[in-house]
Amino acid sequence: AAASARRSFWLKQLHTWHWISAALSLVGMLLFAITGITLNHAGSIPATPVVTETTAEMPAPLVARLADFPEETTDPAPEFMVRWAKDALDVDLAKKPTETTPEEIYVALPMPGGDAWMTLDRATGEVVYEKTTRGAIAYLNDLHKGRNSGTVWFWFIDVFAVACVIFTLTGLALVWLHARSRPSSWPLVGLGLLIPVVIALLFIH
Repeated sequence: AAASARRSFWLKQLHTWHWISAALSLVGMLLFAITGITLNHAGSIPATPVVTETTAEMPAPLVARLADFPEETTDPAPEFMVRWAKDALDVDLAKKPTETTPEEIYVALPMPGGDAWMTLDRATGEVVYEKTTRGAIAYLNDLHKGRNSGTVWFWFIDVFAVACVIFTLTGLALVWLHARSRPSSWPLVGLGLLIPVVIALLFIH
């Protein structure tokens, strides 16, 4: 009776953690599985880059204030320039490192599924902003890799990975508890281990 009670307790706990971790990781697991396929076949999936270029001119009073900004630095753009770029071009320069010379301020603005940059002529205030996008699949592929996707997505990947680990380990524990009544359980688990090991040993060099 005591053994049965312990088994019932662990079954209940494992089922609870298994379905909670499954619910938390469901959408992310589906996304990462699909983008695993698209990444594996990236060379076969056509993508046509779309480039847009926008020009603007910073007001003269703000250009004059650039005299106080170092002539050579990688510091982020000054706050007044950040505010102007957001209002005029809807471009977020906050905390982005610059490549500043006496002639211009250049800011690289990489993003998932594309790229962008902005330059500001320090003498004239002329601004050029160029943005390149490569489509939804490239965007999702970069999310899969965590490329240029920001701090929040970085932490999401960690939390999602922990949920997947819990989902997998509780699944393994449930297999162990049910294996006596399901003779094919351990052969299938072993096959899941054997297949990638054999492929790695024989076909990856």
